[in-house]
Amino acid sequence: MFEPRHGYPDSFEHTGSYYAASRNDTLARPTLQGRADHDVCVVGAGYSGLSTALHLAERGHAVAVVEGARVGWGASGRNGGQLVNGLNAGLDRIERRFGSDAAARIAPMLQEGGRIIRERVQRYNIHCDLKDGNIFAACTAKQMRELEARQRLWRRHGMDDFELLDRPALLRHVGSEVYVGGMLDRRGGHLHPLNLALGEAAALESLGATIYECSPVRRVDNSKGRPVVHTDRGEIHCRTLVLCGNAYLGAVVPALSSRVMPVSTQIIATAPLPSATAEALLPTDSCVEDLRYILDYYRLSADRRMLFGGGSIYGGTDPADVRGKLIPAMERVFPELRGVQVDYAWSGNFALSFTRMPQMGRLGPNTYFAHGYSGHGVTGSHLFGRILAEAIDGDVARFDVFANLPWIPFPGGRLLRAPYSTIGAWWYGLRDRLGV
Repeated sequence: MFEPRHGYPDSFEHTGSYYAASRNDTLARPTLQGRADHDVCVVGAGYSGLSTALHLAERGHAVAVVEGARVGWGASGRNGGQLVNGLNAGLDRIERRFGSDAAARIAPMLQEGGRIIRERVQRYNIHCDLKDGNIFAACTAKQMRELEARQRLWRRHGMDDFELLDRPALLRHVGSEVYVGGMLDRRGGHLHPLNLALGEAAALESLGATIYECSPVRRVDNSKGRPVVHTDRGEIHCRTLVLCGNAYLGAVVPALSSRVMPVSTQIIATAPLPSATAEALLPTDSCVEDLRYILDYYRLSADRRMLFGGGSIYGGTDPADVRGKLIPAMERVFPELRGVQVDYAWSGNFALSFTRMPQMGRLGPNTYFAHGYSGHGVTGSHLFGRILAEAIDGDVARFDVFANLPWIPFPGGRLLRAPYSTIGAWWYGLRDRLGV
């Protein structure tokens, strides 16, 4: 049995997750020692950093990635593995907060992250159990109306890949009685997230890039025009710096630390299920997430384990008992799994922004950043990596769409942002339970 461990930087090794136990690559990469000079330095070997670095390497840049622990150690190697198109902030929220022009500019990009992942998997022969199909499950009639409105809105912006499912139709995809209907996104999907990150790292190295592991960044100095990244045992001098530490960057860059808040979420993995059971629970092998504020999300692994996630703790701490928290939720959705053996339980952080919009921008002329995917980072980070590479190469058209959006700090600042968000989550959770 494995228990959660994600204190950073106390341990450089992967958390005790199913993904870590079933990863394809156990290669240990070198630690940064002394001075190194690179054209571009990317901080963080998660999806944002790897995507940015890979796009840049394909364009001919000399790139180095510096990672505090191991490739994919953070959210990129622990998440639910779901390819969910769009951003946490839906197009309707983007229209209300930022205007119809911003929504019209962002809408054509919302499915691009998934396309990038599929292109990477095919081009570099990445073995990450990629499968098609993502289902949004409605628990109430109100949530079903929200899905109908979402389908109409996405169609208005030229996206028509969604099939609304009434209760009988949903039962052909999800063998659970707790939902009133749902919606299938054919362009969504799911995969082994850590093996995707490791495959992208191998692809990056095949293009001549360097990845330094177990090298936590302690300080960034860009006061002299050319950024310098300082770790415990070395430093990187570069022409361009890209900060992709997301929830694990901490206070290394004070200008970014107040923009996002770490939030932990948890996952359990059962023992492999009998084929008949797995097929009865998820007949089409799609991944599923519901529409509650504190949602459940789940799917089958390649070896037929139920991977079931949910819960949020604002501030990024671990719950005392991941199994005790998630097993009742799993059994509520699938009573057939009552008493099933749970082999793995783990936790990890994602970075939440107040508006639920991911952010990218510059800190001075030569330092870029991207963070704040708010739980929708698998596809969003791959999109942002491409946009960052475009900007570094001089094409800032799409970069400016996001960089020019105003960001809003959490009420109460860093001290009160977690209590404020916890109260908000309680309120919206109550509304979910009441169906209003």
